[in-house]
Amino acid sequence: MKNFAARLITWHRHHGRHDLPWQQSRDPYRVWLSEIMLQQTQVATVIPYYQRFLARFPTLAELAAAPVEDVMALWSGLGYYARARNLHACARAVVVDHGGAFPHDPAAIAELPGIGRSTANAIAAFCFGARAPILDGNVKRVFARCFGIEGFPGTPAVEREMWHQAEALMPARQGGDYIQAQMDLGATVCTRGRPRCEACPLAEICVARQAGRQAELPVAKPRKALPEREAIVLLLCHEGRVLLEQRPPSGIWGGLLSLPELPAGADPEEYAQQVFGCEAGDWEELPGLVHTFTHFRLHLTPLRTRVRLLAQTREGGARWLDFSQLDDAPLPAPIRRILAGAQEAG
Repeated sequence: MKNFAARLITWHRHHGRHDLPWQQSRDPYRVWLSEIMLQQTQVATVIPYYQRFLARFPTLAELAAAPVEDVMALWSGLGYYARARNLHACARAVVVDHGGAFPHDPAAIAELPGIGRSTANAIAAFCFGARAPILDGNVKRVFARCFGIEGFPGTPAVEREMWHQAEALMPARQGGDYIQAQMDLGATVCTRGRPRCEACPLAEICVARQAGRQAELPVAKPRKALPEREAIVLLLCHEGRVLLEQRPPSGIWGGLLSLPELPAGADPEEYAQQVFGCEAGDWEELPGLVHTFTHFRLHLTPLRTRVRLLAQTREGGARWLDFSQLDDAPLPAPIRRILAGAQEAG
């Protein structure tokens, strides 16, 4: 496969993506930010978030100095919120441990919060010219099809085989162009569904194409039935405001604001009064919502009531927000949809 890298670099020169916002700079802060945002998220979704982040935090130092709540608010809706917490922690680690500048060594970059081997290598290759291969989802798909690699790429044995392949194929020069070509090929040609084999520079050497196995490779992750969970959330409304409470730092929606969740078996009226100092009126059940996480499916049932305040809110992480403030609040996407639906329903 001596010409593997050459084929990709040549193809990328004429057919790759060259106008993405983060491609205009070799600033490791901007490259790192884009790499984290692009994990499990489409480019079209990332671009406006990326631009808003840079408008609010033009430098890594400004990101590190900001409250984590501001970071979570900007991330709201992008999903996989541990990325945002790690982003903030990483920025602070770079400032405290590295004088505000990313280390050049891929191994040192990989020790920072939220950065794995592939992301560290991408930063080092793009910004510092390191000869460091990557192995993200796009590259795994290209390798599985081109070389006929069997097995689910997420298993340790298959991943080790792919890393060996990635290291062997990494060219001595033009490493950044080669890595970008791999990303672009997987994103635009060797896609998960309906790959455009007729436009692929690897078509002549692709095992999957020759055997008609494009739909079979890479081998899909073994499916497991997703556990089903149910939760009741409370919309406690008072004079144009709604009560929100901050989630714990870890777990789903960690650090974000959310509607209070009613403990299993609890009476909503007693809970609202004892925990939040609110006397509830009539309860109205709003349309439910189903949200699928990686490891389970959550069925949310919203209960809405208008309340009278009996005392100051007792729950320390709770706060009243005006409905006009919700656009800028760090809310999970499903909770934002519930609140939008509640507003539409009056």
